[in-house]
Amino acid sequence: MAKKYDPCMHTAEHILNQTMDRLFACGRCFSAHVNPDKAKCDYHFGRDLTEAEAREVEARVNAVIAADLPVAAETMDRFEAQSRFSLERLPGEAAAELAAIRVIRIGDYDACPCIGEHATRTRALGTFRLTTHSHADGVLRLRFKLSKPA
Repeated sequence: MAKKYDPCMHTAEHILNQTMDRLFACGRCFSAHVNPDKAKCDYHFGRDLTEAEAREVEARVNAVIAADLPVAAETMDRFEAQSRFSLERLPGEAAAELAAIRVIRIGDYDACPCIGEHATRTRALGTFRLTTHSHADGVLRLRFKLSKPA
């Protein structure tokens, strides 16, 4: 059975990754699983988040969503993309020796190479909520959901 895909949840993953890196300098998640109703991101991290930190992550992600930033794709020369971004998580054909790489920009908040589908504006995401967070063996796992806008 094919995996269900939700552009809003995937866009939220991008915003969460940038927020985590800005707050904790931990880089983007190394593993993610995004479904229409729930998602998880795994980060190399030395501990669990405190509840105050978890609420701060939520607040910052929701501030980006509320800013109604445009989400757009651009094509970048592979050499420029390699000098600015990690291309490790691009799958198969995208990771091969292509001349150009697709970069998704969320306003001036985030830019990341990606082949997935995304919302066209952040306000379409609704409200971001961390449902749980846990830490084991050097991995911080954040689980989240979106409450769609009315």
